[in-house]
Amino acid sequence: METNQHRVDEFRQEIAGMNIRTPADESERILLIIGMVCIGLSLVVIAFTWYQVSGLAQLSAQMPYAVSGGLLAMLLAIVGASLFVRYSMTRYLRFWLVRYIYEERSQTDREVEALERIESLLSQAVRPRQPQ
Repeated sequence: METNQHRVDEFRQEIAGMNIRTPADESERILLIIGMVCIGLSLVVIAFTWYQVSGLAQLSAQMPYAVSGGLLAMLLAIVGASLFVRYSMTRYLRFWLVRYIYEERSQTDREVEALERIESLLSQAVRPRQPQ
């Protein structure tokens, strides 16, 4: 267990030595929320556009509402989906990358310990025996 703690401390020192800017979690969270709000607003714009158009009988009177509302809703949906996917995937991939690195280091520690045990067993088997 002491080896694992040593490796974790070593990992933290290596990360600190890289001078990598830590992600601004609050700004990412805000942009993620903005993406969700944009998607919700696109649904509201679609509902509002439908409400405006539903009372008009002539197609020529409906077209300005449908075009402007449809384009605005589509723009909001694309921007919202882009922000949502970008920032949710960033958080997800960052988590799994750190988990992967940790698991790889743990696996390496276990392999090193197994090799050290094999080495000690082999050295005991090969060591000349003292005559009695």
